[in-house]
Amino acid sequence: MADGPTGSTVPRRQLGRYLRDLRNEARLTVRSAARKLERAEATIWRIETGQTSLRSLDVEAMCKIYGAPDELTEALVALAKETKAKGWWHAYGDAIPEGFDLYIGLEEAAAQLDWYEGELIPGLLQTKGYARTIISAGHPDEGADEIERRVNLRIARHKLISRATDPPTLNVALNEAVLRRPIGGHTVMAPQLTHLLEASGLPNVTIRVVPFSAGLNFGVLTGPFTVLRFPVNRDGKPTEPPTVYSDGFTGALYLDKEREIQRYTTAFQDIWNTALDEKASQDLISETAGNYEQR
Repeated sequence: MADGPTGSTVPRRQLGRYLRDLRNEARLTVRSAARKLERAEATIWRIETGQTSLRSLDVEAMCKIYGAPDELTEALVALAKETKAKGWWHAYGDAIPEGFDLYIGLEEAAAQLDWYEGELIPGLLQTKGYARTIISAGHPDEGADEIERRVNLRIARHKLISRATDPPTLNVALNEAVLRRPIGGHTVMAPQLTHLLEASGLPNVTIRVVPFSAGLNFGVLTGPFTVLRFPVNRDGKPTEPPTVYSDGFTGALYLDKEREIQRYTTAFQDIWNTALDEKASQDLISETAGNYEQR
């Protein structure tokens, strides 16, 4: 097994998570897995925490011992090849099996998400009607059952921000256009904005709106993005490095270099400072929801 962290940390960390989950599902301890693989326990630990890259053959061997299904093994082997990439684009396609969503793994592990959206309500805050409208438009060839499956998967993510144990801090900055654009018409937008107001009442969620009057700001230049930050250990150091995620039309971009994180952190702070304060944002959302209800 190859040692030494090369390339982007994101695919290594995600690969490690999936291998750890497979080991746990197989009811194997680190010691027993290491014995079966003829590796040191420390090596298994480094793999599962994303501190080392892996060869495809090593991943195949681990998947075989852990009893992983063929399609998941193929996906993990492909992911292993990405651990040596300088940067990382993940193109979503039919080859990725159900449940193999790399971003969701990052999202669930994060302690804080700083999220900017210029066009749409963030997935974590979408209602079923809003999500169904977007997903149906993005997958015009899919049947009703598949569309509903995708909608339910997105809605299931909502539990993240209201979970009982350590829910992440969610800071959301929205371009005013997100409120004004009638996705699905007024019958969809009215309950969607009401749901947005309810979410803003959670102690770990802050939503602020960047008004049209703000003019040029970093959000105009960056497009939508999320900065994910992870819990700190006993030494006060992050358990994982921060990651920037940006979802595009043909794939998703993951960035984790220090300079990249700093640029997006600066951008988000500029957007945040440009936005209305929390109370004024709630008032604008409430007023806009009322306008939709009256139509």
